[in-house]
Amino acid sequence: MGINASLSAKDLTHIDAQLAATDELLERNYPGDDGTRQPVHTVYVPADRFTPGFAADWGARALAAADAHGGLERLGTLLGQDPELAHAVATRVAAKLGSEPIEDLRLDFEDGYGDRGDDAEDAAAVAAAAAVAAAVADGSAPPFIGIRFKCFEAPTRARGLRTLDLFVSGLAAAGELPEGLVLTLPKVTTVAQVQAMDFAVSRLEEIHSLPAGRLRFEVQVETPQLILGPDGTSPVAQLPHAVPGRISALHYGTYDYSASLQISAEYQSMEHPVADYAKEVMQLAVAGTGIRLSDGSTNVIPVGDGVLDAWRLHGRLVRRSLERGYYQGWDLHPAQLPSRFAATYAFYRQGLPAAAARLRNYVERIEGSVMDEPATARALAAFVLRGVQCGAAGTEEVRQLTGLGLPQLTTLAHPRLAQPAGSPNH
Repeated sequence: MGINASLSAKDLTHIDAQLAATDELLERNYPGDDGTRQPVHTVYVPADRFTPGFAADWGARALAAADAHGGLERLGTLLGQDPELAHAVATRVAAKLGSEPIEDLRLDFEDGYGDRGDDAEDAAAVAAAAAVAAAVADGSAPPFIGIRFKCFEAPTRARGLRTLDLFVSGLAAAGELPEGLVLTLPKVTTVAQVQAMDFAVSRLEEIHSLPAGRLRFEVQVETPQLILGPDGTSPVAQLPHAVPGRISALHYGTYDYSASLQISAEYQSMEHPVADYAKEVMQLAVAGTGIRLSDGSTNVIPVGDGVLDAWRLHGRLVRRSLERGYYQGWDLHPAQLPSRFAATYAFYRQGLPAAAARLRNYVERIEGSVMDEPATARALAAFVLRGVQCGAAGTEEVRQLTGLGLPQLTTLAHPRLAQPAGSPNH
């Protein structure tokens, strides 16, 4: 017996026309993650303190801090790791602190720099561009590096734009821009400020003959007005669509945001309920857009008599962020690097065996105790891929556990990347 469909080709054409705007919206505004590496942290430092040897110095200071308190394995047990895990993590953290202690560095011209007068900041912006160019050229720069300039509120707008201009223009004059260049716009309150930033970087691209879209930027979510606007809508949810493809990440600002809501200093924290609410809104706002998320910082620093307690707190907060889908955070001091990497590596290494087994079962179509769907397989592959990218696991180790190489993992995690342009689901 033949199969007779009821809907005609004319009906399908009508539906295609009806959904053309939806198709365009999904293609333009919801491209998904691009599969590139996301750093696990961002380090902020006053702009005039950066030198090409900065990252190596922080790595040495981080290792010294760990050694002074019993070593990296002891730190692992302090963070709740069993002896086998603590040993595996410590070995990798030691290598990380020796080779790449800072993944993402922001030379700060905002709160960490202050107001030193225009002449001083002009000179510092020019010097920062030269120092970054030199560090990139000699291989000492972190993989991701850039500046945070002053916000676009009226009192600091001209100063922030001038610093941005001098820094980018200085880098452009020195040659090709760093591949991992990052620009950070702080204290955003309205969509219009982000649109102004889009205009500014577009003009810089034109002036310096850069490809359109080359200068992407981060938005710091530090004000309640960005979470809930005066009309009852959420401006942060509008940002990805106001300037499609221009924003690279949203970074939560722990202390400015908490203070704006009148949270007393003692209780300002990455895990306060107001922080969790803001970060959940941010997560919803950028889902599917390809914009990354970063948690904030803790200002409880592992120095003096409270080192061990500060490490416990930092390690717990890092783990908490990771479990909630925030794969990046801020670090403010070299002594936070050991706990950052120890907690991060433990998270991936503890989850690796189960994730790898489920991936292998999914790819090889082996029935197991968990029946994973394609969306879950993407999440499993992305988890394993992040673990490799940050150094928590090795490529050969992952290949043995999953039966997959990095290209296959990347395709599983980000299937749109494997589809040719113009295909129906691209």
